[in-house]
Amino acid sequence: MTRTQRRTQLTPGYILHHLPYRDTSRILEVLTREHGRLTLFARAVRGPKSRLAAVLQPFQPLLLSFSGRGEASQLTGAELAGGGAQAALPGSHLMACFYLNELLMKLTTRHDPHPTLFDTYDRVLGEFKGGAPLEPGLRVFEKRLLAELGYGLDLTLEPRTGRRISSGAYYLFRPGEGLIAAAPEAPGALAGSSLESLAREQLASAAALADARRLLKAALDHCLEGRELATRAVAREVLELRPGSRHRASLTEHT
Repeated sequence: MTRTQRRTQLTPGYILHHLPYRDTSRILEVLTREHGRLTLFARAVRGPKSRLAAVLQPFQPLLLSFSGRGEASQLTGAELAGGGAQAALPGSHLMACFYLNELLMKLTTRHDPHPTLFDTYDRVLGEFKGGAPLEPGLRVFEKRLLAELGYGLDLTLEPRTGRRISSGAYYLFRPGEGLIAAAPEAPGALAGSSLESLAREQLASAAALADARRLLKAALDHCLEGRELATRAVAREVLELRPGSRHRASLTEHT
């Protein structure tokens, strides 16, 4: 006896990644609000005659319909959320947003819903499309991603001593241990004021942004367990090819 196929209609989602499959189809990796990250087979969606070719693109809020059982389902429909054309991301933000997609691909588990994380991703993309600065949004997303995965950072206390983080002190971050008091001149020292800014998600100064980036990179690298992010590698390669480009340099600085 065959198992009943699951049918899902018009659930909010985003395309994280896609690969060609056979002549006209694609394998889609999607993030949905209610069902988590999924793999979908999309048939006959490549080529000039496909009405879905322009819809199934990264960074566009979609309503996805699919059916099937097991690990991968069949895409049965897709449309733009809101029913109309969406604002485009600035070109300067594209690499960083692919970086967010790669984090979601590597660190989330299939069929494990994270509605709050989906909402954060949706909000950050919307802010970027509206012209918001890149780096504060990236740092807030990284912080919330870690919290959703169960690796949230305690930015209020030193775990060894139980003392509260002081804005005038400095700290080192050790994965698996947390924040440890340090001398201001210690390599990698993070200002307590920067940690407080990150806890409030109000990263206004260059110093706070730099400290937040170093802290969150260390925490994410620990979660990645040695797996390199392709978006970071691409950004480094582009920078090496164009060493005089300030825009290219910003890609590695932000991710």
